[in-house]
Amino acid sequence: MPVDRKTPSPSRRSLLRALGGGAALGALAGCGVPAAYVGPGDRAGADLSATDKRLTWANWPLYIDTDDEDTTRRPTLEAFGKRTGISVDYIEEINDNDEFFGKISPSLMNHQRTGRDLVVVSDWMCARFVRLGWVQEMDRSRQPNVARYLDPLLRSPAFDPGRKSSVPWQSGITGIAYNHRELGREIRHVSDLWADDLKGRVTLLSGLDEAFALLMQADGVDITKWRADDFHRVCDQVEKQVRRGQIRRFTGNDYIKDLASGDVLACQAYSGDVIQLQADNPDIRFVVPEEGAELWAESLMIPDLARHKANAEKLVDYYYEPEVAAELAAWVNYVCPVPAAQDVLASSKDKDTAALAEDPLIFPDATMRERLAIARDITSAERTEFAKRWNAIAGL
Repeated sequence: MPVDRKTPSPSRRSLLRALGGGAALGALAGCGVPAAYVGPGDRAGADLSATDKRLTWANWPLYIDTDDEDTTRRPTLEAFGKRTGISVDYIEEINDNDEFFGKISPSLMNHQRTGRDLVVVSDWMCARFVRLGWVQEMDRSRQPNVARYLDPLLRSPAFDPGRKSSVPWQSGITGIAYNHRELGREIRHVSDLWADDLKGRVTLLSGLDEAFALLMQADGVDITKWRADDFHRVCDQVEKQVRRGQIRRFTGNDYIKDLASGDVLACQAYSGDVIQLQADNPDIRFVVPEEGAELWAESLMIPDLARHKANAEKLVDYYYEPEVAAELAAWVNYVCPVPAAQDVLASSKDKDTAALAEDPLIFPDATMRERLAIARDITSAERTEFAKRWNAIAGL
């Protein structure tokens, strides 16, 4: 199996630390820096795509298919270049959402080009870019595959209704992973984590944006329209479990080693990680609690003033062809945002590849899909208060 692609260290879905980028931008504005928001009329730049057949794409490490014999080669990307004549400067430069935000925000804030035509960040960070007006809407007339094949569950998040400014690259689920053999029973609810036989052998995710939705769902909250009271009620519950010693610690992606070693028997986890863990230990299971789990995505966006917008739109649409999406899914092992790719994988003559079509962590089945929801994002007005309380609980 390929190595974990979910979250290089530091965590790909890392928490917004301290006051967060939104608060930092507010502070900068107070120090004489121009206001960060960019209006719709100032986002587009001269598009050179018709005459300049290239684009620059910033992505996370290990987040695209590579050749087994030569890892510097990326088969799907090479095929795109041969078909279209467009060369892609593919840069694996994103290791953390906030770090990347800090890297390109000065340019976007000051209405300057970033040097990138396409970027991939987590949807909670996408929400910030959309609010600030730092991304351009895509032309769906140039993207028939996106219009046809994008998973209905991912089509209209609260931060970007209709997905006008973002398109999921890969998706995933935040649920619960546990060692069924060592625990000796099934876990079906988040509340099962608070059982006496799991005392001190449970971990939760440390990141505010990563942790809160699943915990709210356990409380019966509709995470598409949660309220501040819901957040604070969950914090009260988690504080209680911390005091009684139920929670061993709060983690980034290092929960993987805790679960693999047996130090932890159950934890909040990402679906993509569990596929990798199961390759070494089939007793590791992943569950979408009966109350529901969070469906998230890391999405493609075109920054303001990008010089090759049409080329970028063409590349995005290319990855929504079911055959291409299937090739990518077989390598990265996340929830595929193109359900039609399932039939492509199922028809493979390779037994292992065909088996991926039946993996619910890549193609969630009907029962699982009914339990999945995309959480509304934390607004900039809420973030300072919420981060302060959550970080105190998590010891950050």
